[in-house]
Amino acid sequence: MKNKDEQFEEFKQEQLQKLASRIKELRIKKGYTSYEYFAYDHNIPRAQYGRYEKGEDLKFSSLLKILKGLDISLKEFFEEGF
Repeated sequence: MKNKDEQFEEFKQEQLQKLASRIKELRIKKGYTSYEYFAYDHNIPRAQYGRYEKGEDLKFSSLLKILKGLDISLKEFFEEGF
């Protein structure tokens, strides 16, 4: 049986993967076939943005910058897939 720390870590990783998938999905819908072009156009370090699409942890302020680039609100972002 998993302890609370292990359960939380598993939950966190699942949520980060959902976040990554949603960001990638919206980027592609916006017409950006490459994450690098999106990052460059919105003044986000490309390597850092690439990690976000792979499910690495990100700061809330980074998420806001991404959503601004996608022209989508927090509410719209979290309506699907969460």
